[in-house]
Amino acid sequence: MAIIALVGNKGGAGKTTLTVNLACALNRIAPTAILDADPQGSSLQWRAIAESDDTPAVFASDRQLDAVLNARRKQYEHLIIDCPPSVNAMQTNLALQVCDLALIPVQPSPLDLWATAHIDQAIEQAKRSNPDFRAVLVINQLEPRTTLSKLVRHAVGELGLPSADTAIRRRAIYRAAVLEGKSVIDMGSRGAAAAEELNQLINEVILS
Repeated sequence: MAIIALVGNKGGAGKTTLTVNLACALNRIAPTAILDADPQGSSLQWRAIAESDDTPAVFASDRQLDAVLNARRKQYEHLIIDCPPSVNAMQTNLALQVCDLALIPVQPSPLDLWATAHIDQAIEQAKRSNPDFRAVLVINQLEPRTTLSKLVRHAVGELGLPSADTAIRRRAIYRAAVLEGKSVIDMGSRGAAAAEELNQLINEVILS
């Protein structure tokens, strides 16, 4: 079983959107569930409007992450933890202590890059008790034609953590899918390009 934590230090980075889409894609490969450790409960809200029986289960775990994790770890091949948007949150610290992989979405904006600059300290601290987990930055909501997006690879390289080669582009279909309780994979031809980059990310950083 793989435990994957989606970690951020700023709201609005697309953490929950990436969480639910990764979970839906992985659930087609092996049983996958989401542990919603964010007090905002956005993953739970998404699951509440989902209509498909194939939609991954989402369990509330913002106050009892360790108990929920222990209760579910034998049921699923992948557990994805949707953490609060703060590396100082208790839930984030616990997730980093137990995860196999931490994915850190970062948008190509100065505020997001500055917020992410503090995450490497939390990663190093977590590795004292969980030395084998990997942490990978994921460029999220990329707009390839903008100057800032063209420079983001260099900026991310200065943050001291490895980054995925696969970037997730800014696409309206991600928002549309979440509003319908779906993933981009469920959106047919409209979501084909997004689904392809999502599967590329999974193959690169999760299944490799």
